[in-house]
Amino acid sequence: MRPAPERQSGGAALIDRVVAEAEAARDEIVEFTADLIRIPTVNPPGDLYRECAELIRGRLEEAGMAVQFVAAEGRPEHTPGHPRINVLGRSGDPGARPRLHLNGHFDVVPPGDDWTVDPFGGLVRDGRIYGRGASDMKSGIAAAVFAVEAMRRAGVRLRGGVDVSGTVDEESGGFAGVAYLCETGVISPRNTDFAIIPEPFGPTRVCVGHRGVYWFDIVAHGHTAHGSMSHLGHSAIDDMGALLEAFRKELGPDLAVRRSGLPVVPDPSRRPSLNVNAIVGGQAGESFQSPCVADRCTATFDRRFIPEEPFEQVRDEIVRVAKAVEAEQPGRRFTIEDRMTVHPTWAPRGSPVVAALSRAVRTVTGVDAEQVASPGTYDQKHFARIAGVEHCVAYGPGPLEEAHQPDESSAVDDIVTSTQVIALAAMELVGSP
Repeated sequence: MRPAPERQSGGAALIDRVVAEAEAARDEIVEFTADLIRIPTVNPPGDLYRECAELIRGRLEEAGMAVQFVAAEGRPEHTPGHPRINVLGRSGDPGARPRLHLNGHFDVVPPGDDWTVDPFGGLVRDGRIYGRGASDMKSGIAAAVFAVEAMRRAGVRLRGGVDVSGTVDEESGGFAGVAYLCETGVISPRNTDFAIIPEPFGPTRVCVGHRGVYWFDIVAHGHTAHGSMSHLGHSAIDDMGALLEAFRKELGPDLAVRRSGLPVVPDPSRRPSLNVNAIVGGQAGESFQSPCVADRCTATFDRRFIPEEPFEQVRDEIVRVAKAVEAEQPGRRFTIEDRMTVHPTWAPRGSPVVAALSRAVRTVTGVDAEQVASPGTYDQKHFARIAGVEHCVAYGPGPLEEAHQPDESSAVDDIVTSTQVIALAAMELVGSP
């Protein structure tokens, strides 16, 4: 079933041409995705960002876009050894409106263990492409880039314009990436009306928003002593163990019964959570050890919260448990150091971006789009809260559950379908002269 002609620019014949051009570019889309995966843009520390930005620039220039690099000057992450280089392509007259921004991050998390294929090999096998970033989210970047290319090859003329950016550091907060572009006005309401971020939710899901996150450290302060006379010291590691157990027993049951009305996927993520990202204590990481009681232990926590939980409550619960554990034993002391807070974010009800993507999903796949919310945050937070571009959603190929997993992959069919959907949504949102 096709959408009504007035809801799509150029009518059914033009829609068919764009869909056909995306299908015809299948091998090119796969090759570009594989080339992106083969550049190990691992964050931390932020390896090979410039090389990946160069690859994306070449592809954007082939699509007829005016391309520039935007280095995150002044950000502490932007160093000579690991420069934070973002790449931006703009189509048509920069002043033409409306404008749609397609954004994807090209940094990936470390591969970790248990892979059965080369995590940076870009292997294509049995209709799937494998590698770190295959799902999150180098296949999404390829879909965005080739959505613009499919429109160009089909002869689409737009009233406004479509911009495409490849950005850095989303996996560590996006502060040198999308946040920097928003803070410096590269992305703003003066030049951006809508945004689509092709994060991996699958070709029939439109992601309208995400949960909140509170990252923080808790430091346990102990007292050192000779290990043979440990009774003269106070172990910070022991105290951290007591605190972790208290979180499990006291806060865990409360979180387990809370549930969001936001359609977060997968379903267990509709509940809030508390994860321990890392623990460092005593002489951790030292090749040689000396007999000392640990006088310091630091744990990094990742608290995901739902819109129904006020942030003040979220933080107060952490403080309450820490103080209760302190009071259980003389000499215990904890300090809490905030790292990052992101509040839940979602697109306005009735957003034209959601409507355009939903119609395009129906046109291409023949099924109704499912509206979902993300368990984790992504760069929608910066579009909405820094730039003030509220009509921003996520839509892209790849299984969400494979993000950050060994043997991460994406189905080739899904990448092509997402390319077609993004192109048709862009045609509706930006329109024809």
